Amino acid sequence: MKKINNRHSFKITIILILVIITILSFLFSISLGALKISIPEILKAIFIDRTGVNRNIIWKVRVPRSLVAGTVGICLSLAGGILQGVMRNPLASPNTIGVSSGAGLGAIFILVIFPSYDFLVTPVAFAFALLTTMLIYILSWKNGIKPLRLILAGIAVSSFLSAWINAILIFFPDRVQNALGFMVGSLAAKTWKDFYALWPYALFGLIVSILLSKKLNILMLGDEIATGLGIKIERLRKIFIALASLLAASAASNVGLLGFVGLIVPHITRLIIGSDYKYLFPASALLGASLLMICDTIARIVMDPIEIPVGIVMSMLGAPFFIFLLRGGLKNRVKN
Repeated sequence: MKKINNRHSFKITIILILVIITILSFLFSISLGALKISIPEILKAIFIDRTGVNRNIIWKVRVPRSLVAGTVGICLSLAGGILQGVMRNPLASPNTIGVSSGAGLGAIFILVIFPSYDFLVTPVAFAFALLTTMLIYILSWKNGIKPLRLILAGIAVSSFLSAWINAILIFFPDRVQNALGFMVGSLAAKTWKDFYALWPYALFGLIVSILLSKKLNILMLGDEIATGLGIKIERLRKIFIALASLLAASAASNVGLLGFVGLIVPHITRLIIGSDYKYLFPASALLGASLLMICDTIARIVMDPIEIPVGIVMSMLGAPFFIFLLRGGLKNRVKN
């Protein structure tokens, strides 16, 4: 009993540390840019002097952008953690199984062909992501679902959808500029409007994930054990995959095809806090938010005054980690 309590206390401490890191990442993100603003000046601009130039820069430009970055990090990290758990595969993520490609095709369809209906980007991206997920599920079904077969079907469907995305961009070259930032993942010019459109999905996904974390822990034990414990595995898988699709679609419709967040964040979190999803979900959300805010800050300042898309920075960090994973540097599961 004492050992269990110590383990619980340790994991709660880790989550509290991640909360502090997330807050520091947020302050770091809004303090750096073309104009560097110190932390005391930030606090003064937010709480005391509400009419100065710093106030406009911080409140109208940097705060909403940082909040969008953090919220997207939450969505993608949760989606990756869910998919890795459901499929029991360390390579599962919204990108590798095709969910992001489905959302991307829907968003590109609106942005390029019907740009005046940009308010439909999120619902259309979600619809395409869900249809893509259903297609992958159907293609991988053969006397039940095997996680490896699901991954392979996802890779095939993702390649097919990417071809359609490229075809749309080729047939409408005069509108490619509208979708360029979307293709690599960008947080440029994000406003409060983008944050308000995104945060309900992140909050809903986080709450549902935590509520269903115990069932996902059971599902991780294997289909036979889960069935013996009264879990309806196919129904539960569909719920989790639909939730991951919603989270990935909401993120993709806002910042574009941002890779590696959903792949590497759950792994790093699992190494730190273990594989109990009751702790893994909130910890992944916090780490994903911190990581994306830091990457966005680097993207803004590394080639100042030129800003590079955050997707490029994320890929530079994620690709070596992915290679490390393929070389066997990480295990699929880590003991609690």
